[in-house]
Amino acid sequence: MRPSVRKSVFAGIAGLSLAGTVAGCAPSAAPVPSSENNSTGASTPSDTSSTLAGSGSVYQDGTYSADGTYVSPNGTETVGVELTLASGTVTAVNITQHPSNPNTRKFQGEFAGGIAAQVVGKSIDELNVSKVAGSSLTSGGFNQAVETIKSEAQ
Repeated sequence: MRPSVRKSVFAGIAGLSLAGTVAGCAPSAAPVPSSENNSTGASTPSDTSSTLAGSGSVYQDGTYSADGTYVSPNGTETVGVELTLASGTVTAVNITQHPSNPNTRKFQGEFAGGIAAQVVGKSIDELNVSKVAGSSLTSGGFNQAVETIKSEAQ
């Protein structure tokens, strides 16, 4: 093979490798399942329950907590989610950060700072966060935790 053709072939292979790596970092449409799911069942539901119109779902009012995991370029990360529900609607949200490195701290912090605007006042059945304040991967852990909370609140 001639040197110029060899360089072109190597450049093409390197470009494909880079594209594959970047695609692997992109968020998926659904939360990434993990055998290391650290869900917690801390909840304090009240005695009242609510039915969401049209959905058939019944959620008890109260505050619920769960951890969700997601995969980042630095490995598996965990984010804590606490939701307060009233009549199936999110009235408050609190994020507990579990950063494993400075990058994760930055993105979980940005996520925590912007999540309330995305979810407070919405039905828990409508929540499916994709990107908040520049953080797209943390949303996978958030959505996973919301699914756990939904099953605990029923």
